[in-house]
Amino acid sequence: MRHLFGFPFGSPFGDHHHHRAHDGCGHRFGKHAMSRRGGGFWSQGGGPDFEGGDGFDGDSWRRGRKFSAEDLQLLLLSLLEEKPSHGYELIKALEARTGGFYKPSPGVVYPALTFLEDLGYATVITEGNKKRYELADAGRAYLAENRERLEHMVARLRHVARKMDFMRRAMSGEPQREPEQGGWLPEFVEARLRIKRALTQRSEASADEQRRIAAILARAADEIEAGQP
Repeated sequence: MRHLFGFPFGSPFGDHHHHRAHDGCGHRFGKHAMSRRGGGFWSQGGGPDFEGGDGFDGDSWRRGRKFSAEDLQLLLLSLLEEKPSHGYELIKALEARTGGFYKPSPGVVYPALTFLEDLGYATVITEGNKKRYELADAGRAYLAENRERLEHMVARLRHVARKMDFMRRAMSGEPQREPEQGGWLPEFVEARLRIKRALTQRSEASADEQRRIAAILARAADEIEAGQP
């Protein structure tokens, strides 16, 4: 089975630097409510808008806004879809498949797994003093319903891993990776920056100008989405 993760490089910070967050937050998962502390690994108030927000880009990432607990649970289900796993295996998989920039703590992952079990989305097989988690039929159905959201979320994870690698290399003077190695072309980076600058300069635009800009961006997005990944 093709998994949704995978990066062309390792940790953008090197092998020993991991971003950690320990804030708990109340959150929803599907139609269910969860109020356990430590169930999520994001800042208070929820995570980024994976349906189109900028939670993994620019200032919001540096301020600490990351996933909601629901997003973590969706990622865990996607890993269990690949194969049954112990909790520590899921922790390692999340670290590896986010390019090394995030290694969740057991205090974050295990409550999330317990919640998935409570919902009937995952089942547990006890092996001595260890628990192995498997994807249940209800969890598989939930994944199917949220496949587009999951793929979008993982694409943004891949993006931020590349961005962090790019920034680390720029600050250290290390040569940037070639596009064939997962790097970004200079003209690609400059085009992104130009768009951001242009939008910032039009932040007080009139309603007519905002509509004109929105139409331009919509056409550009359509052309980009029509291209090859």
